[in-house]
Amino acid sequence: MLVVLSITCGLVLTTVGIHYSALTYLSAFLQRRKVHVRRWVAVAILGMLLAHVIEISLFALGFELFEWLDGYGELVGNMEDTNTAYWYYSFVVYTSLGFGDITPTHELRLMTGLETLTGLILIAWSASFIFMQMHRFWDIGPDDS
Repeated sequence: MLVVLSITCGLVLTTVGIHYSALTYLSAFLQRRKVHVRRWVAVAILGMLLAHVIEISLFALGFELFEWLDGYGELVGNMEDTNTAYWYYSFVVYTSLGFGDITPTHELRLMTGLETLTGLILIAWSASFIFMQMHRFWDIGPDDS
């Protein structure tokens, strides 16, 4: 249990760091440039999506790592294409969609729960960031950059 908790905490801290860096970079990049509001929104959303995909991919690698290590649990269910199954499962868990066609066993249940909680927090953080930035731009006016 301690191994799963340690690796999961490392993944959580890494993904939070990636997210913080993405928000900082996007904010600085877009404040330096004269960008039309619509383009800014598109760049911000694409930047956030890229950050989330990277974070989800790290958790997918974590699940795959535990599949190689015996005794910590496994993902059972529709695992026909294992190359994409970990990524798919991580997307479902991170976004709290929860289809249930793949389920974790043993200690991987803890990692699953912590990924869901992390995903919810980071998605809310992204939404808050974009809302605050859009509000700042909307105060300027629709035709201004």
